[in-house]
Amino acid sequence: MIALVLLAILVVFSSLRFDAFASESNIRNILTTASVLLVVAVGMTYVIITAGIDLSVGSVLVFSGVIAAKVMGALGGEGLTAILLGLLACLVSGLGWGILNGLLIARAGIPPLIVTLGTLGMALGSALLLTSGINLRDVPTELTITIGIGRLFGVVPFLVLIATVVTVVAGVALALTRFGRYTYAIGSNEEAARRSGIDVGRHLIKVYALSGLLAGLAGFMSLSRFGTTELAGHQTDNLAAIAAVVIGGTSLFGGVGTIFGTVIGVFIPAVLANGFVILRLQPFWQQVAIGAVLIAAVYFDQLKRRQRERGVTR
Repeated sequence: MIALVLLAILVVFSSLRFDAFASESNIRNILTTASVLLVVAVGMTYVIITAGIDLSVGSVLVFSGVIAAKVMGALGGEGLTAILLGLLACLVSGLGWGILNGLLIARAGIPPLIVTLGTLGMALGSALLLTSGINLRDVPTELTITIGIGRLFGVVPFLVLIATVVTVVAGVALALTRFGRYTYAIGSNEEAARRSGIDVGRHLIKVYALSGLLAGLAGFMSLSRFGTTELAGHQTDNLAAIAAVVIGGTSLFGGVGTIFGTVIGVFIPAVLANGFVILRLQPFWQQVAIGAVLIAAVYFDQLKRRQRERGVTR
């Protein structure tokens, strides 16, 4: 169903402005724009399948980018060593916030909505304190030239390649590994999963750690692309990621969802935004369209859930 929606959007925009919309450069631009959000949304998919939520990913992305920029700036702002240590700092920062979320949810028993709402403010506030509210630009030139705007064999943007690798690995892990099976089991029925021998608390910590880690990676990707920390550019990425995951068919009630669906869900807003720019429509219409699609996706999810419940009771 959702794939047909994306196909319909592509057909409409292509028919209206084929020369501009279907050009190689524009397709590459859509893929690059969606790559950072896709990495965040992949982690969010795991979280929502467990019937959880992570509102902190946008702020964690920003904080991790700030830490990476600080580390690279302290090392002179240039060179491979600075880039690698910046990447490591970015990943560790994201992982740390994810583990904190997981511990508070799994061990302290605080609801995910409250925990991640709190860490949303903490991570963003910390980033603003570290930068005094001013974007950092101590980013190595090699980073922006290679990862940021570089292409593999002159064709595939490296940002798209990174997002593709993350998506494939996460998709295989979710569908074919014990980690994925445990994730589905917890989302379907947490108590039943616990009674079957799954350490639910430990697994939830891992899931939120994964979400934080991928938010950190997305922060490094954003830093590479824009050459700055983009303090105000990702504050709504948490909502965009949740919308993409839900539009892609992952149930907010847990236990249902796929990485492939999330990919489709990410590209719907990306294609809409790009198409509206080409057609010179006000960008605010994108928010209206995405909101409508999101409400429809949740509505149909509830319908399917009720149908499953009726089938069980019969």
